[in-house]
Amino acid sequence: MVDSAKEVAHRAASDAEHIAWVDEQDNLLGALVRADLRERGLIGRGTYIMLFNSKGELCVHRRTLSKAIYPGYWDVAAGGMVAAGETYEQSAARELEEELGVSGVELTAHDHFFFEDTGNRLWCSAFSAVWDGPLQLQPEEVLEARFMSVEAVLEDIERKPYCPDSLAALKRYLAARR
Repeated sequence: MVDSAKEVAHRAASDAEHIAWVDEQDNLLGALVRADLRERGLIGRGTYIMLFNSKGELCVHRRTLSKAIYPGYWDVAAGGMVAAGETYEQSAARELEEELGVSGVELTAHDHFFFEDTGNRLWCSAFSAVWDGPLQLQPEEVLEARFMSVEAVLEDIERKPYCPDSLAALKRYLAARR
C-alpha cells in the first residue's frame, strides 16, 4: 500500500517534533528531534492511555502503515511521545484527543515503567479513561478502532501483531488489578 502525501507529510512533521530526552532514571536531559532520539538509541518519554467504555470494553485501534515504528500493528492504548516542555499528564490528554477525538475525560494514572525494544527506549506512564461517546479517528495515525472485551483482546494478541510497548502497559495494568 502506498502512503498518501498527507501521511508522508505527517510522518515528516512527527519525526521533526522535539521530544523529552531522559536518562535511565527518567531525569530530564533536554529535548531532541524524535528521529534523532530513535536513531541514536536514546531514551524518551511515552504515554499510554487505555480507553474503556462503561461496559469495561477496551478500545483497540490499528496504526497506519506510515508509522515509523510498529506500522499497521494493533494497539491497546492511545498515546505517544511526550513533547518537550510537556508533563506525562499533558501528553496523555493531548494524545487521547489527537488520536481518538476524546477530550474532557478524567485520566487515572496507573503505572510508570521503563520499556525497551528495537528502536524504542522509553520511560512510560500509563493512564486509563472511560468514554461512551463517539470516536473521531486521526486518519494520519489510526486506520480503525473498536471496543472489545479484555478477554477478546487477550485472545486477539495471539493472532495479530500488537504494539509490544502498549501491551506491556496493559499487562502491568491487569496484573495490578488482580
